[in-house]
Amino acid sequence: MNVVAKLSEIGKKVDPVIERYLMKSLSDEFKEVVLHQVRTGGKKIRPALTITCCKAVGGSEEDALPIAAAMELIHNYSLIFDDIIDHGEYRRGKPTVRKLYGDVMAMLAGLHYREAIAEAINDSKNSKVLHELVAKTIKDIIEGERLDILFEQAGRREEYLVKHRKLTVTLSDYLNMVSLKTGALIRASCVAGGIVADASEDEIEILDNYGMSIGIAFQIADDILDIFGEEKRIGKKKGKDIIEHKLGNVVILLSLSYLSNDKRRKLLSILRKDVVSDKDVEVAMELISSTKAKEEAYSLGAKYVKQALKFVRELPPSNDRKLLEELAEFIIYRKF
Repeated sequence: MNVVAKLSEIGKKVDPVIERYLMKSLSDEFKEVVLHQVRTGGKKIRPALTITCCKAVGGSEEDALPIAAAMELIHNYSLIFDDIIDHGEYRRGKPTVRKLYGDVMAMLAGLHYREAIAEAINDSKNSKVLHELVAKTIKDIIEGERLDILFEQAGRREEYLVKHRKLTVTLSDYLNMVSLKTGALIRASCVAGGIVADASEDEIEILDNYGMSIGIAFQIADDILDIFGEEKRIGKKKGKDIIEHKLGNVVILLSLSYLSNDKRRKLLSILRKDVVSDKDVEVAMELISSTKAKEEAYSLGAKYVKQALKFVRELPPSNDRKLLEELAEFIIYRKF
């Protein structure tokens, strides 16, 4: 069994816990709307990390379940709003909440998730500390999403976005954005496991550093898959970030430094079109593929994986630590 299958097996243990919190104070006719997002599947990596990190520092699975459920709810809550922001129609190969039920019902479902998260935290050990962790994490995700939108080169016309749009994005800007948008929740999933295990400050710091490192590597892998992945395996259209005018994709960003001035202008002109056609995507992919951006992105991701392994190996040897090591080693070269 590969590492994702192992983690999914662990993560699935939160499914009934998640539904229990979502079903509280939920009217019958709103059930299909609220439950749709969590029933679309997903790898359940975040709750699995919470449970595995908890056990790796001497805690129990039972203590980890409510906060692990909260972490998966935060992830799905952010996806509901992501799809509203990006007008997303399909995720995990299935229609999004907004496509099936409209933006208003999707927003209301997202707000219901936020309160279910609070209820799950209330049922967890050290709930005050966890509430503080989750509040900061959600604020970080929001700031990461704001930056990601500002890195888009066209499309949105609101005055604030036009005024603050970043026409130049550095690698440092990108790493800051992904550490907030993606890294923050993966980091929090690891730290939360330590908190409910009553871990020491040193152990919490190890989990914090490990989580942020694999979180950044995870997003780098996602960016590579967006450009070079197989559509059937990744569950979304290839080149979606090009269609959405994103400069906040590390492969696109790195390719600009390799291209000649003319080709660089050509790629940027595609990203800055109001509507990006299938032909535009094809041209952009050819330009990106002509560079070493893919290899450089893998190399950057591997650096964060190496960092994650260094941190996690400071924990005592155990099967749970081994699983965390396996995940770090797998994360950058995954195909989905």
